[in-house]
Amino acid sequence: MTFLAVSLAAGTLLLLAIVTSALLGWASQAFYVEIDPRIEKILAGLPGTNCGVCGYVGCSEYAEAVANGEAAMDSCGPGGASAVEAIALVMGVEADQTWPYRVVVHCAATFEQRLGRNEYRGEPTCAGANLVAGFQGCVYGCLGLGDCVDVCDFDALHIVDGLAIVDYEKCTGCGACVDACPRGIITRVPFKTERILVVACSNQDFGNDVRKVCEVGCIGCKACARDSQLLTMIDNLPVIDYESDDYVTADVTASLEKCPMECLLYVGKPRPEDIEATLGQELPDRVVADFQTTFDSAEWRG
Repeated sequence: MTFLAVSLAAGTLLLLAIVTSALLGWASQAFYVEIDPRIEKILAGLPGTNCGVCGYVGCSEYAEAVANGEAAMDSCGPGGASAVEAIALVMGVEADQTWPYRVVVHCAATFEQRLGRNEYRGEPTCAGANLVAGFQGCVYGCLGLGDCVDVCDFDALHIVDGLAIVDYEKCTGCGACVDACPRGIITRVPFKTERILVVACSNQDFGNDVRKVCEVGCIGCKACARDSQLLTMIDNLPVIDYESDDYVTADVTASLEKCPMECLLYVGKPRPEDIEATLGQELPDRVVADFQTTFDSAEWRG
């Protein structure tokens, strides 16, 4: 009896194994979803940071969208020109000419140079401080509490004397800090040369009001714009014209020397491969920072 029971049990298990294997084999064929082999190849050419600057949840989703023709090949900020070339090779098309983007901070005032500062005991974040009136006199400048630093996965931002400073050896231009800044004073700027000229101020007020809150803020004197066609005054601030044909070779020495507040600065030094990728490329019209304050986004009731 014992031998018969063991044989019966073994036979039953063997039958179950055969039936299960058959079912699994059928299911694998019936529910098979073909995966585009290009997706893995595209993914291999991406940096794998999953930063989301491309507009997708991660690199895998972006790679799938590119393979399906639903996303542009140049949407990967951290990947830059090398990612575009890798994707173009996989897709069998010619890579579009592109240029690298890096972030710039439109403020140059340290804690000591900001006037009208008051003690702040609230949540130690820029988002929290931006909701409190009177934290500092200038309602446009860097709050210096490091929200941008916290979201940077590349250690490319640091707070020095209350001011966000970009490490251009590490910055990939992903734009995470742009979204994190509650005042909108960090922007992504196209780098066509090793260094790029930026307006290191966001204050749109008139000169007398600016002087009351900052020692280095732009006073809107227009001296820089009078000496260079690269600069145009908009809302009391100079805006740099990156579309100009002579942007790279233009001599802005006079503008820099005549700026009484020294808020026109050269920043950055992109990686060699990024510089090479921009040779002979065209830049967009002009870069204008989205300067916003708490007042701009407030919802008024009553």
